[in-house]
Amino acid sequence: MPTPFAAALVDDLMFLSRIREAGRGAGVEVRAVRTVDGVREAVREGAGIVLLDLDSPRLPWSDALAAVAAEPSAVTVGFFGHVHAETGQAAAAAGCTLVLPRSAFVQRLPTLLADPPRRS
Repeated sequence: MPTPFAAALVDDLMFLSRIREAGRGAGVEVRAVRTVDGVREAVREGAGIVLLDLDSPRLPWSDALAAVAAEPSAVTVGFFGHVHAETGQAAAAAGCTLVLPRSAFVQRLPTLLADPPRRS
């Protein structure tokens, strides 16, 4: 069985660096993915959690959610800017395991990586 890791569908390189740093602190590798196929492959390789930047217009987070839904071994955590609450609501309705404003995501990130939430 492959070692679990986190996949991050994030296009902001500075924020990705911050996520990777939190991962190092939690003892979890964070791999960047840019496509739905990349998300699907990461989950098949053992990603236990998929982090989704819900604010990025360039990243297919809704398609990624659908791809992960077919793989019961991974959970999804979406994050959004507090002014985009409707995006968070849409992600939750689409089946995202946990949806958080960016500030709460950053605060909880080390714990989320070390002990991912469970699917309901």
